[in-house]
Amino acid sequence: MAPTTHLALINVFIGDIQGGLGPFLGTWLAEAGSWSPARVGLVTTLVGFGTLLLSGPFGALVDRVGRPRLLIAAACTAILAGTLLLLPARAFAFVFTAQLLAAAGGTLLLPAVTALTLGIVGKDRFPGQQGRNQAFNHVGILIAAGAITLGTARFGSAIAFWVLGLMAVLAIAAALTTPASAWSQRRAVGWTEPGGEDGAEEAPQRAGIRAVLGDRRLLVLACALTLFNLGSGGMLSLLGQKLVATAVSATHWTAIYVMVAQLTMVPVALFSGSLADRRGRRKLLLAAFAVLPVRAALSAFVDDPTWLIAAEILDGVASGIVGVAVPVVVADLTWGSGRTQTALGTVNAVQGIGGALSAWYGGLAFGLLGWTGAFLALGAPALAALALVIWFDATPEPGRRSRRRQARTLHPAT
Repeated sequence: MAPTTHLALINVFIGDIQGGLGPFLGTWLAEAGSWSPARVGLVTTLVGFGTLLLSGPFGALVDRVGRPRLLIAAACTAILAGTLLLLPARAFAFVFTAQLLAAAGGTLLLPAVTALTLGIVGKDRFPGQQGRNQAFNHVGILIAAGAITLGTARFGSAIAFWVLGLMAVLAIAAALTTPASAWSQRRAVGWTEPGGEDGAEEAPQRAGIRAVLGDRRLLVLACALTLFNLGSGGMLSLLGQKLVATAVSATHWTAIYVMVAQLTMVPVALFSGSLADRRGRRKLLLAAFAVLPVRAALSAFVDDPTWLIAAEILDGVASGIVGVAVPVVVADLTWGSGRTQTALGTVNAVQGIGGALSAWYGGLAFGLLGWTGAFLALGAPALAALALVIWFDATPEPGRRSRRRQARTLHPAT
């Protein structure tokens, strides 16, 4: 079996497990433990902020350890253990600990899978492979959602645990059976292979963390993504609340919207991987940021739930592009530094702040401005992100000239 086939299987199986139970957590705790929405929201928020603190250090761990197959297996094991521990859990502290363990595993997965991908296919083939990774990831989410939906009527809400557990086990198997010889640490970080043109035998020193994370282009990218997530993160939840207020079957339509968005992300991710090289990373990010205000306007002014499907198609377009473009741009900006996953984890932590605050921001905007004003307020940060990327180009264009310029920019620590 080809190494890229293993990458495909890993991404299918981790598609629905990265956040632990995710949206099913509230349903499970409400049914099995009679938890109130406020209590569910508190534990979810605390876990969310806890994982933000872990994102950067976990990226650094991947860079330092250099064994992504084992780290993927360890991450999936943590997700599996944390999820199964929730079955008997009722006390707040126990639920928090179990969910944090699962969420920590999900946080480790992204840099580990990115490192494995880079070390197998190399930098030049990374954009296309990242697009395929994300497409398979969304396929995995759809498969798991379908299995849970079909199985709930027969087995109850506990089916979510068993579907997630099975996918975690299969992801572990796919990671551990990936041929070790197919992955190269030097290829994963941009270092010259032993015996290459310069006769290098020893691994170069990693660049200083401050030199990498202090790169203005990386900071601009992180700020733009934070603004994007501030607008995007809570929009579907607010839309569901709007449907409840208008006496529409909110649960039914929300499920449809989630499926539509995920189905849209599959072809978008595939095309984004190839377009990243042909059209440039910056144009992809501009397209993603430009789509969100349009989605916000549709959600603000359209009440018919059928027509609102168009808004969630746009969500799939924007999210599908960002999922492919961000790891590619971070790899561009940090290539050869030995700190790519550190930077990726840090960027994810910073942009996660926007996502964590999005629901609160949308709720506050609703209280002040009503439904229409709330959705327009959620679209405003994306316009700011769009302006930021237009004003300051943080995305080097692909090609040899860009890579030579990047090599001159990054200086190893002395």
